[in-house]
Amino acid sequence: MTKNKMNYSGSFYPDKKDELLKYFEFFNQNQQEINLDIKARAIIVPHAGYIYSGIVANIAYSKIKDLKPKRVIVIGPSHRHYLSGASVSLFDKYETPLGDMNIDKEFGLDLIKKYDCLDFDENAHMEHSTETQMPFIKNYLDTKVLEIVYGKLDYKELSNILLDLFKDEDNFVVISTDLSHFYSLEEANILDQTCIDAIKNKDLIKIYEGCEACGIIGVKALLETSKEFNFEIKFLEYKTSCEMTKDRTSVVGYASFLVGENIGI
Repeated sequence: MTKNKMNYSGSFYPDKKDELLKYFEFFNQNQQEINLDIKARAIIVPHAGYIYSGIVANIAYSKIKDLKPKRVIVIGPSHRHYLSGASVSLFDKYETPLGDMNIDKEFGLDLIKKYDCLDFDENAHMEHSTETQMPFIKNYLDTKVLEIVYGKLDYKELSNILLDLFKDEDNFVVISTDLSHFYSLEEANILDQTCIDAIKNKDLIKIYEGCEACGIIGVKALLETSKEFNFEIKFLEYKTSCEMTKDRTSVVGYASFLVGENIGI
């Protein structure tokens, strides 16, 4: 049995179960109440260390904890390994401090057969943009997962895959991205607001007018697909690393969103 092993536990997030659960407890005690009128089919969440962006990601995950998808497809950018296209994890298990999760390998193989831009590159799966999502998924949903890490890829190719995924109600999608990197707090707020507004309004033109995000390909693909399904996008939270570091000269921005069908509550 092969495992997608933890590479960032103990750095990006705690490597001990008890400590990790305390993080989730803290996040849930310190988040605002948000009324939802969306049946979620996807979320957009950050992927920095939990002390910086965990509370922003947690808001999204805590809002989907009652869903029961058959699988969660986690899509994030490759930061350390060059990729042409995207790699689908074909390990058997994904390791987390809360226990292993089953990878839906058969589903992954079917995707690889169907889409020329997909393959399996083992080296692509030492990736924090996707790994940081797994403890959240294990804690709140505890279902099968499939990890897709992309490199040089046209967002329209990824959008075609998402179109296919959303046709099946058993699929839930996680798009992983941080926002602007290493600007002053004032500059970051301006850039990130442009990005937040573009995402909320599914505005692919505005995305090009100053939005900076390391997972921009995944974001654009989701916006394109959301228009096809008439999904609504609800902004949940925005913070920067400044809240933890107190350094206003060089910050990273984080935001989370819920994506899905309007249920009119």
